[in-house]
Amino acid sequence: MSPPSKENVAQLLQALRQEFNNPQSNPDKCQDYLTQLKIQLAELGLLDALTADSQGLVLARDVLEIGAYWSIRMKDIPSFERYILQLAIFYQEGLRTQLPPSSSMYPLIGLNLLRLLSQSRVADFHTALELIDPSELNRNPFIHHPLQLEQALMEGSYKRVWNSRTEVPAPEYTFFMDILTLTIRNEIASSCEKAYDSLPLEDAAALLFFSRPEEVQAFAQERGWRMNQINRRVYFGNSETDVQEFPIPKIVSQTLTYAQELEKIV
Repeated sequence: MSPPSKENVAQLLQALRQEFNNPQSNPDKCQDYLTQLKIQLAELGLLDALTADSQGLVLARDVLEIGAYWSIRMKDIPSFERYILQLAIFYQEGLRTQLPPSSSMYPLIGLNLLRLLSQSRVADFHTALELIDPSELNRNPFIHHPLQLEQALMEGSYKRVWNSRTEVPAPEYTFFMDILTLTIRNEIASSCEKAYDSLPLEDAAALLFFSRPEEVQAFAQERGWRMNQINRRVYFGNSETDVQEFPIPKIVSQTLTYAQELEKIV
């Protein structure tokens, strides 16, 4: 590894950027570049906002931002969280106004908000919102998207959340959206287990946001449910006898009750 210097950091950063943006990028090579860069940033003191100059701080910020995106690509949530924590000081108003604007700042802030939602950390979500310029809450698509999701969750509008998977402002958002929608599906499943002994297969599929009843089978096996293909019902308990029948209209009306119960959970 070359001796630490700003020039070497800039060269390594350029190599990292090229490798990261390569459609056939090598994850191990990206990891190696990031490791080298973080060591040199620390040795040069470029992560210290009190002592580093603007050029060094921009280099450090750019490295950390690519590291955060790389963590999403690797599906490494703890790594993403560590990079976001390091970037926090760069995104604070005092330092942010002294550096050239970062095109990655709001996309990464939005990704972090979505991470907090996917982990059901609503209090931390609101704390993070308080650090954002209020004028950006509605006009910035990267911030507005998780904000709308949080509102939909609080209202119990889970269909809106589910449909938002196709409305993400950047491809990286899909990672946390998949986690969030899986969390919602599992919470609905838990409510079904508490409310019913069984449900018709078609109604279970609709409530759990499966496009086809056949897709329920794998999910049912994961949760230990039993499926009767003859009467096409899903049984949440251990018995298929003495089951209370629920007409379809009543099941549909119960969706609002599910939403209210889930609002207390999320």
